[in-house]
Amino acid sequence: MSRRSRKGTKYRHSFVMLPRRMLNDSQWKNLSPAAKLLYIHLKAKYNGINNGSIRLYYSELQGIKGISSPSTISKAIKELEEKRWIRRAKIGGLFRYNNEYQLTGKYDECLNG
Repeated sequence: MSRRSRKGTKYRHSFVMLPRRMLNDSQWKNLSPAAKLLYIHLKAKYNGINNGSIRLYYSELQGIKGISSPSTISKAIKELEEKRWIRRAKIGGLFRYNNEYQLTGKYDECLNG
């Protein structure tokens, strides 16, 4: 599908940029496959101004092989937090507001600056 415009509105492909430096980094290589998938999905939700208020619901990940179970998602979030790829900016819960995340990895310096 190519870019096209209809009455001044442009339709563009969206993508998640993962720099080669990051993909070759030992810290990235040591993440579990579930943590890598979760990170990519979190990064896909970043829109240019929402770092620190990125919300990712478990229901959005249903059907994605490798991270669809709630326990796997929880473990992946904990791993990314422990290894400082993300930070939970707002802690939510079942009957309160939602968790919000911030991308904090060294390859996200452009987001945090």
